[in-house]
Amino acid sequence: MLAGEGLHPSSKGARVRFRDPSAPSSTGPSAETKELVAGFWIWQVKSKQEAIEWVKRCPNPMREDSEIEIRQVFEAEDFGAEFTPN
Repeated sequence: MLAGEGLHPSSKGARVRFRDPSAPSSTGPSAETKELVAGFWIWQVKSKQEAIEWVKRCPNPMREDSEIEIRQVFEAEDFGAEFTPN
């Protein structure tokens, strides 16, 4: 296994729609789990807004209307005292 990070809920994320360049981005939660993505890129940014700005620079990943969902990766600090390092 190369990675096993958990993602924060979609309610803490955002989606950037590739269609009309003036269309606003939306915040989570996503409507249905079948709409959630499986692959991911990891960027280190200071805020969700900075991540949205990076995604807006990406080319449309599909030949039709599409979206890229932004989610935060859990880090050790998110688990507090319950986290037991190896």
